[in-house]
Amino acid sequence: MSKRVDGQSAYVLHLHPYSETSLVVDVFTRDHGRVPLLARGARRPRSAMRGMLMSFQPLELGWFGGGEVKTLAKAEWLGGMPLLGGRCLLLGYYLNELLLKMLPREDAHGALFDAYAAALQALAGGGADAPELRRFEKTLLKELGYGLTLDVDMETGLPVMAEGEYSYLIERGPVKRVGADGTAIMLGKTLLDMAADDYSDPRTRVESKQLMRQLIAHHMGGKPLQSRRVFMELQEL
Repeated sequence: MSKRVDGQSAYVLHLHPYSETSLVVDVFTRDHGRVPLLARGARRPRSAMRGMLMSFQPLELGWFGGGEVKTLAKAEWLGGMPLLGGRCLLLGYYLNELLLKMLPREDAHGALFDAYAAALQALAGGGADAPELRRFEKTLLKELGYGLTLDVDMETGLPVMAEGEYSYLIERGPVKRVGADGTAIMLGKTLLDMAADDYSDPRTRVESKQLMRQLIAHHMGGKPLQSRRVFMELQEL
């Protein structure tokens, strides 16, 4: 059954050619999650959609169709977002790759959409990237059913102590144990800071990044992240 959708807030995650004149556009929408759309004729030089379908820019889309890939009917640029550049551009591609590889198609997550939009806004404004990335990663895991326990020692049931040293056991949470199962050791303060979304402490920024990298790698089943590889290669240069 063909269905028409109009007025959807969306962002472009990925574009790839389809035939000589068209594109398949993977978009992230507020009410329909990640949706693949066929943009007919979008590769033609005079196509009205050609300049609209930009990553990291807020769009309003309309589409129709009942198959796995719908047909894009309308795209309107909503404006108000500076273009990402340099390091922030690479971080934006990192966010997109996480959504493409971890989020099932047509699975709506309004809170995740808001977290993504907030992260892009902060990156576009030149804000510190660590808080926005960690908040987005935390929301992504929570929305996928992998929410983090950060303030309770899962072995004793006692509150995490700021001065204590903890390991974070995947699928369980923090335990006051050194070197458990090869996991990284972090201060209890880092866990409590993450629970409060406070990344002002340099050590918290470093340790939270290590923890989120470990958790995301686990939940991705070991699939490599292309954006991270490119980022590391550029840093080496």
